[in-house]
Amino acid sequence: MLPDFRKLALNYREKRQFVALILLLLIPLVWTLGGRLFNQIHPEIAAGRPNYVQNYHRLSLLKHMVLWGSEAGVVVLWLMVCLLVILSRRRSCLWLFLAAFGPFGFAVLSMLNDRAPAQTDRYVQFVRSLKWFVRVGYELCILVIAWALAYEAMVLRSAQMIRHESATTGVSTAQIIASRDASSGMWAFAEGNEVMYMVVLLYLLWPIFFNVVGRLAESKASPKPR
Repeated sequence: MLPDFRKLALNYREKRQFVALILLLLIPLVWTLGGRLFNQIHPEIAAGRPNYVQNYHRLSLLKHMVLWGSEAGVVVLWLMVCLLVILSRRRSCLWLFLAAFGPFGFAVLSMLNDRAPAQTDRYVQFVRSLKWFVRVGYELCILVIAWALAYEAMVLRSAQMIRHESATTGVSTAQIIASRDASSGMWAFAEGNEVMYMVVLLYLLWPIFFNVVGRLAESKASPKPR
């Protein structure tokens, strides 16, 4: 028997968390598209043409505007993600200042209690049933597990990218790793950002997964009408 999908409908809190998840997934897309467009603009193509200096400066300005625009788009998306999480809990927009602390601030936002007890979902009910000291331990465990999973996901993705680059270019994996080690600072920064992004993604996915599984279990366990 198929589950009753009416019972799987999202409430006010879950709808905003789902939208926040969609916006979060758009962040790497915006950043990647901005980076590719940035690399496609070459001010040097103005060489040998009339008004070289003027055209060069225009293309250079356009190139930097693309970069700044993609960075601004990422910041706006991140603020909207945090704002939706705050609104899903009927909290003041003043909590948005925690967005400046990245995944650590987002972890605090995720721990905020919902101020609409009549419309709480299964995850909120579960969290509220915990004693305060158990809740603290639970939230610390969630944070540690999220960071560990995010780090392992980053390591796995990095290894797959190295294998793919080796297969497509014919360069050995040892040479690729040595080349990355030569610019380890840049790669460490990128991988750190990837881990932080994955932590936030896991924080958004966990309550949604918890509620969906709970609804499916309840739907299957409910007595079927004769």
